[in-house]
Amino acid sequence: MIAILGLSGSLRERSFNSALLRCAAELLPPDARIELTSIREIPLYDGDVETREGIPKSVQALKERIVASDALLIATPEYNNSIPGVAKNAIDWLSRPNADIPRVFGQRVVGVIGASPSPRGTALAQLAWLPVLRVLGTRPWFGASVYVPYAQKAFDDNGELADEGDRERLRRYLEGFVEYARQMQTLT
Repeated sequence: MIAILGLSGSLRERSFNSALLRCAAELLPPDARIELTSIREIPLYDGDVETREGIPKSVQALKERIVASDALLIATPEYNNSIPGVAKNAIDWLSRPNADIPRVFGQRVVGVIGASPSPRGTALAQLAWLPVLRVLGTRPWFGASVYVPYAQKAFDDNGELADEGDRERLRRYLEGFVEYARQMQTLT
């Protein structure tokens, strides 16, 4: 069984990216499971807070959930053609102290998907994640892409992907992502 941690890069209650992760949970291959998580409790990174108080409990708990997973699936919004600040902030906390990076991120399979009201979806945000994932030593999966455009129309009132083509792209993405995670397990 491949254990995936799904991380929404949005704080909104009716987030398109949280909805995309819930759809992913429905479309996963039978030999995988996904646990969804939020970054809502992660405070703004402050080096003085880290020095005085250490790593916040919410950050430490999320680190342990990542460590317990086989793969991390990030559903990213796109703000101003890049990574949303709250999502980057969470990763910045998760990479502290530097000595934890190999344990939390090193060789971890990571996928990035996203939904946005933009006509190009989250293509630029996903591209902006690449240098971050590289410096953390992850194993990003590039076998397929999910950039859901016009998200305000792509999801119905229940938060479900309304278009069967979008659902099929997500299903194929997840099949490849899970297979990649399985292959990477055999290498470690």
